[in-house]
Amino acid sequence: MAHRAMALAVAIAGLALPAWAADVPDKPEVLPRIKLFDPLLADPRWPHFSAAVHNYGGDNNVGTAAAVSLGDGFSLFQAPGLGGAWGFGIQAAVFALFDLEAESKDLINADYWVGLPLTWRSGPYSAIARIYHQSSHLGDEYLLRNSVNRRSRVNLSYEAVDMKLSRDFFDRSFRLYGGGGVLFGQEPADLKSGLLQWGAELRGPWTFADGLLRPIAAVDFQSTEESGWNVDVSSRIGVELTSTVDRDYTVQLTLEYYRGRNPNGQFFTREAEFYGIGMHAYF
Repeated sequence: MAHRAMALAVAIAGLALPAWAADVPDKPEVLPRIKLFDPLLADPRWPHFSAAVHNYGGDNNVGTAAAVSLGDGFSLFQAPGLGGAWGFGIQAAVFALFDLEAESKDLINADYWVGLPLTWRSGPYSAIARIYHQSSHLGDEYLLRNSVNRRSRVNLSYEAVDMKLSRDFFDRSFRLYGGGGVLFGQEPADLKSGLLQWGAELRGPWTFADGLLRPIAAVDFQSTEESGWNVDVSSRIGVELTSTVDRDYTVQLTLEYYRGRNPNGQFFTREAEFYGIGMHAYF
């Protein structure tokens, strides 16, 4: 009788396992579909596909702009171990900013980003450690229109290592994360190296439209030694459309607000504040 009761309890516990239990592979996998570390939804420089319209307040060089990102990340290998599962892969993206008030919708800035992430998950805990490169470039039309010369232009380029730890709550409806990193090989050479990042994400426990839509909200905080550890705030709130076939494939429509150091590389020395609407796809 006791054995039957124990078996029933195990079966019930198995049915009640949270969603992340299925994310841990039980054998080594090459090119796995599952990502052990979920995207940071409000991070302005998380590699993914997106398009947004932002209105910049108080910036004489940018008014209404389109922010576009083209990129993604994928796993090359995953295996059980380290108390859960670990894996490594590639992330890459281009983050571009276009001036919607210019006659030819000039390219203002393009940031090229590529990284090699090592990821880990165990139950509600996950982590990512990366080495990555970013270089930033001004658009040709913007250079000509603003008479920017080599002497006045800032050539921002750097490598960095960072690490973040994430904790899921309530069947992955709520998430907290935080971590930090350092720059190296940076240009300009006197660019200070310290980085901090933390944030929170909420996926509503209720859905509508037959379960296809879910409310979401996310806020990301970043602080750099270069800015005197002032805090940059990026926030998004909206709805998430979930695939009926693959639960990891989502499209989000969000209202967005940002205040802090300009995230567009060539303008990193300036403060920026903008709001707008965006669409973000995660595969």
